[in-house]
Amino acid sequence: MEAALVSAVTGALKPVLEKLATLLGDEYKRLKGVHGEIKFLTDELAAMHAFLVKMSEEGDPDVQDKVWMTAVRELSYDMEDSIDDFMQGADQKDAKPDGFIEKIKSSLGKLGKMKTHHRIGKEIQGLKKQIIEVGQRNARYKNREDFSSTRNATVDPRALAIFEHASKLIGIDEPKCEIIKMLTQDDGVASTQHQIKMVSIVGAGSMGKTTLANQVYQELKGQFECHNFLSVSRNPDMMCILRTILSEVTGQKYGDTKSGSIQQVISKINDFLAESRYLIVVDDIWKEESWDVLKCAFPSSNYGSKIITTTRISNVAHSCHSSFRGHIYNIKPLNMVHSRQLFYGRLFNSKENCPAYLEEVSDQILAKCDGLPLAIIAISGLLANTEQTEHHWNQVKASIGCALERNSSVQRMIKILSLSYFDLPIHLKTCLLYLSIFPEDSVIEKKGLIRRWIGEGFIHKEGRYTTYELGEKYFNELINRSLIQPVEMTRYGNVWSCRVHDTILDFIIFKSIEENFVTLVGVPNLTVGTQNKVRRLAIQVKDREDYFVLSGIVLSHVRSFSLFRGLVEIPSLNEFKHLRVLVLRDCSQMENHHLVNIVGLFQLRYLDLRETDISELPEQIGHLQCLEILDLRWCGLHELPASIVNLERLVNLMVCSKVKFPAGILKMQSLERLGEVGVFKEPLNLLQEVGQLKNLKKLKLCFEFDHHTQHAVASKECKKAVASCLDKLVSQNLRFLEVEFAGDLLEGQFFSTLLSLEQLLTYASWIPQVPKWMGSLVNLRKLRLEVTRLEQEDLCILGALPALLILDLCRTWVNEGTRVRIGGEVGFQCLKQFVYDTGVNFGVDLMFAVGSMSNLEKLYLSFLAIKGESFDFGIENLPRLITIRCNACSEIGADVDLKAAMERAARMNPNHPTILYDGEYDAVGSSRHC
Repeated sequence: MEAALVSAVTGALKPVLEKLATLLGDEYKRLKGVHGEIKFLTDELAAMHAFLVKMSEEGDPDVQDKVWMTAVRELSYDMEDSIDDFMQGADQKDAKPDGFIEKIKSSLGKLGKMKTHHRIGKEIQGLKKQIIEVGQRNARYKNREDFSSTRNATVDPRALAIFEHASKLIGIDEPKCEIIKMLTQDDGVASTQHQIKMVSIVGAGSMGKTTLANQVYQELKGQFECHNFLSVSRNPDMMCILRTILSEVTGQKYGDTKSGSIQQVISKINDFLAESRYLIVVDDIWKEESWDVLKCAFPSSNYGSKIITTTRISNVAHSCHSSFRGHIYNIKPLNMVHSRQLFYGRLFNSKENCPAYLEEVSDQILAKCDGLPLAIIAISGLLANTEQTEHHWNQVKASIGCALERNSSVQRMIKILSLSYFDLPIHLKTCLLYLSIFPEDSVIEKKGLIRRWIGEGFIHKEGRYTTYELGEKYFNELINRSLIQPVEMTRYGNVWSCRVHDTILDFIIFKSIEENFVTLVGVPNLTVGTQNKVRRLAIQVKDREDYFVLSGIVLSHVRSFSLFRGLVEIPSLNEFKHLRVLVLRDCSQMENHHLVNIVGLFQLRYLDLRETDISELPEQIGHLQCLEILDLRWCGLHELPASIVNLERLVNLMVCSKVKFPAGILKMQSLERLGEVGVFKEPLNLLQEVGQLKNLKKLKLCFEFDHHTQHAVASKECKKAVASCLDKLVSQNLRFLEVEFAGDLLEGQFFSTLLSLEQLLTYASWIPQVPKWMGSLVNLRKLRLEVTRLEQEDLCILGALPALLILDLCRTWVNEGTRVRIGGEVGFQCLKQFVYDTGVNFGVDLMFAVGSMSNLEKLYLSFLAIKGESFDFGIENLPRLITIRCNACSEIGADVDLKAAMERAARMNPNHPTILYDGEYDAVGSSRHC
C-alpha cells in the first residue's frame, strides 16, 4: 500500500514531492531559473523517502540513523510550509485594471509578484543547500557497513516466559483450568472423543499469553505421544519452523537438512502425526498466512489431539478458530486481588510487610496498571529503586501514562510493546502515535478520531473508498491488533468509542516525543523539550477549574491544535500560520471574537467547534479554501454566514436542525455529508438547492413535530419539495438517508422513488406497519424501522428485499401469547445482522423456524425478560450465527433462566455462537465460547 500523505516516519515528504511536481508543471513555468533546483530537490527527496520507509521496518535503528531520520522529517515539514507560503501568494489571479488608481495598484501588485518569485528562488536555493548539508553530515559521521556488524543481539523477553516456575506465577490457575476444560470437555452436540480440539489465546502484548499457554502445555504434555512448543514470531522462516516441528515430533534431527520443499516437509509431519495423539502449542502468530501454512501439517481428525495457539491479532485468532471449529480465549487482566499479590510479593514479599502509608498509593498505581502483569512487574521494579515515601511513589504514579522513567523492568515491557508497533505499516504507525494527544483514560469517539486523521493528512483517497471509509479500516485494524480497546458499541456490533491502555499510551507518548510528532503541554511530570519546532500541539489541563496560560512556545509551525479540559487562554489565530486541524470542542471560554482572524489559516482542513458557545461565525470563513470538515453541532449558532457557500472543498458539514442555511448551498458541490437539515415552516428554496448537490452521499432530514397530534408538520408543498429533492439526489449519489420525526410521512408514497438508496434509518418516526412501497427498495442494504405492530405480511415485505444485510426493528407492542414465525419462505436470504428491540416493556414475540435467515451472523435482542416465560426463540435454527448480543431488562430471577436458555440454544446451534450480554464486547469471540 502506498504511504500515507503525512506520516510519523516520513514526515511531510510525500506532499512535498507532490507540490514540487506541481511547481514543475505548466502553471508555474514563469518561475524561470529554478526548475533545475526543483528537479534536484525532487530526486533527492524521493531517495530520502525510500530510505525512511526502509528504515521504518527496522525495530531498532542506531543512534546516527535516528538523528538523520529526524533531520529529514523536520526538513520536510519546513519545506512544505515554505512551498505553501509561496503557492498561496503566487496563486493570486491578475485582474484587469480599470482606471488610473487601479492601474497603479496593478503595477505595484506585479512588482510584488516579481519579489515573490525572487524570494521563492532564494528559498529553493536555501532548501537545496539544507538537503546537501544534511546528506553530507550523515556521510561524515556514519558508514553503515562499518556499523551494521557491531549491533549486539538482544534476547526476546517473551522467550524467558516459558522458564518461569509455576510457583512464581499469580492468577494463572483459573485461566489455565478454563483452557484445559475447553480442550477436554464434550460440547454436547456430537461425540468428539477422536476429534482434534484447539484453543486460540488472544490478547495484547505483555498480557501473559505465552506464559499461560506454557502452563497448560506443561500440565497436559505427559498425556500425549508427541508434543511440541514452538514460536512463530513476526517474520518467520516457515521452512525452519516446519523442520523444527518434524524433528521434535519424530525425535530425529531434521533441522540442518536443506533438501525438500515446504510441501514435502508438511507431508512428512502429516504422515507421522496421522497415527499419533499429539499436543502442539504454536506461540506468537502474527499473520494469517503463517497459520495457513502451519495448519496443513496437523491432521484434523486424530485421536483427541490438541492444538493451542497464541496471538495478539484478532483476525489470526478467528482464522485458527475456523480451521478446527475450536474456541477463542480472550486472555483477561489480573483482578485486583491477584494484582496486589504480584505487586506486594515483588516489593515486600507479602502485603503484610507493606507500610500502611503506602497502601492507598499502591492501589492507585495498580488501578493504572489495569491488571496487566508485565506492567505491574515493570512498575514494581521501578519502585524497588525508589525511596519508600508516599511523595516519591505518588511521583511514579503520576508518571504512568506519560512517558515514565525507564529502568530494566520497564525496558523489558517496552521491548514487547515495540514488537506490535514495528509490525505496523507506516500509515498505522502514524494513526497510533496520534492517539498520544488524548489524556489518559479518555474515551475517544471513533468518528471524531477519523476526522482528525483526515484533517492531518494521514489518509488519502484510494480507489472506490472514501477517506472516511479508509479511516474506519485503519481504526478497525488497531482494534484487531489489540492496540486500542473498544469501550462503547453500537447495536450493530461496531465500535463507537475506544480507549488506550495506560501502558500503551506511555509507549506511544515516548515514541511521539522522540520523533517530535506530538508536543504535550500541561501534563504533570512530562518535560517538553524546546529544541524542536512544535508540529502538533495538545494542551491537557488536568482539572477543569485550573486556568492555564500558554507561553514560551512558537506556534507558527503548529499543524494541529487540540484543547482538552481546563480553562486555557486561547491564543490569537494570527499565531497559527500553518494550522490544518483546530479542535476546540467543549471549550467553555470560546467566544466569537476568538475567530476574528480565522482567514489567516489558509491551510485549515478540519474545524471542530462542537459544544462551544460560539453564536456567530465570521464572514471570513468563506475564504478557507482548504476546509473539508466543519463540525458546528450543539453550539450556540442559529444561522450560517452567507460566505459559507464559498467553501467549495467542504466535504462534511455538521450542524443542528435549528440552524438556518443561507441561499447558494448548491455551490458547495464537494459536499458528501450534510446534516441536519431542518424541514420546517420556512421557504423551501433550501431543499431545491440541496437536491442539486451531485456528490452528496449522506443526508439527515429533521422534520418539525407536533407533540399534540404526534405527527410531522409538513404541508403539501413541503412534501412535494422533499420528494423532488430526494428523487434528484438518489438519481445522482445519495446512498444514506436518515430521517427524524418523519412519522406518518413514511406511510404514504413519500419515499417511494428512492430505488437506489442503500441505507435508510428512521428515528422517532413510528408507523403502525411496514409500508408496501418499501418493497421497491431493491438496493437497500441497511434499514432501521420503528413499527408499533408486526404481522406476517410485514415480515414478507422486508424479507423480499434482495440486498438487505442489516435489519433493525423497534417495536412498542407485541402479539401477547403468540409469536410471529420467521421461516425460509419469508426470505431474508442475504441478511447478516438482525436487531430486534421491544424495549423494557415487552418480551420477544419471534420464533426462528428451520431454514430462516440462513446467512445471519449477528443477532441482537433487546427486551424484557419475564420470570416463567419461555426463552426458546429457535436460535438453534440459525446455521451461520456467530454472535448473540442480549440486552435484557430482567425481572427478579429471570436473568438466570434467560442465560441458561441462551447457552442451551447456543450449544444446540451447529455453529456454537458466542453469547454477549449487555456491556460485553466481542473482539474475537472474547466472551466465553459455547
